[in-house]
Amino acid sequence: MANFRRTGALSLAELGSQLPPLDRLREGPCAVIECVEEIPCNPCEQACPAGAISVGPEITSTPRLDFQRCTGCGACLGVCPGLAIFLLDLAGDTAKITVPHEFLPVPQPGDEVELLSRKGECLGTGKTLRTRKTGTTWIVTVELPAEELLWEVRAIRRSQ
Repeated sequence: MANFRRTGALSLAELGSQLPPLDRLREGPCAVIECVEEIPCNPCEQACPAGAISVGPEITSTPRLDFQRCTGCGACLGVCPGLAIFLLDLAGDTAKITVPHEFLPVPQPGDEVELLSRKGECLGTGKTLRTRKTGTTWIVTVELPAEELLWEVRAIRRSQ
């Protein structure tokens, strides 16, 4: 799991069992937690009304998600100080991702946005579906043009 320290970005192999199975995503939104640093932090655990996130007895343990208990409510997204939690959704006709977003101006529903990888590379464009504010963090849901992008897109930027 130390490759991300060299590259600056997590790989799918490093995330491994932290990614929800496809059949769970077809049921509706489910969180994915890409937190790998063992630091004293647990606001996601406290925010989850379903009790789907557990940090364990040591507050420095990384959070674990019970995919079947996750309701996809997104309460955890806005409280994560590392912006390391996302909602993935394959229910319906299109793939959707919900990301924490802290840049202005905030995209509005219907706006086209650039889809960015964990390394900040542009992977294409998507359409903003919803925005809401949680504390100081905006939560933005975007429709993706292809299901495969669900595993790679982790940020957005307004199209120029």
